[in-house]
Amino acid sequence: MTAAKLIRAIFFIEILKGLALTFKTMFTPAVTRRYPKVKRPVQPGFRGLHALAKDENGKMKCVGCGLCGAYCPSKCIYIYTSDGKDHKKVVDRYEIEVLRCIYCGFCVEACPFGAITLSEHYEYSDYSREPFYMTKDKLLSNWDKHFAGEKGKRYFRDFWRPKSEDFIGYEGQAMFKGIKNEK
Repeated sequence: MTAAKLIRAIFFIEILKGLALTFKTMFTPAVTRRYPKVKRPVQPGFRGLHALAKDENGKMKCVGCGLCGAYCPSKCIYIYTSDGKDHKKVVDRYEIEVLRCIYCGFCVEACPFGAITLSEHYEYSDYSREPFYMTKDKLLSNWDKHFAGEKGKRYFRDFWRPKSEDFIGYEGQAMFKGIKNEK
């Protein structure tokens, strides 16, 4: 054992350094947030409660293609459709089990119509499971509560890619123009 190790062992240098740090920070104000009174600001693009988007006319954007349910890793999205007039799909039921969801955002990215969103609302709790089974009506009302007006348009414009402006060619870039099939 060297002399330096012996002095450290006898005088508890590490313990004294720790106590000095404790005394130095003991009289500074706490950094703990008092949650119900002081809420943290929600970061842009936060993934919270689900909502079904509406277009400018107030109609649901979902056409029932089922891509969101197919991409969902936890398989918590259920879509039930039927044939309507003009042989178009009609979404009869759209349901999400929120307690199974892992909030990955794959459903939002998979939807080609921008019909499903994840809101910034994160304060929801209850004593039973029924309120966490989101039906089509609940999801549409979530859009009205959390994405009314310009906020819904800004959500899709700012946070979800790819967009058509991402697919532009540049000078000298290899493109697939002029390719002919050889038969």
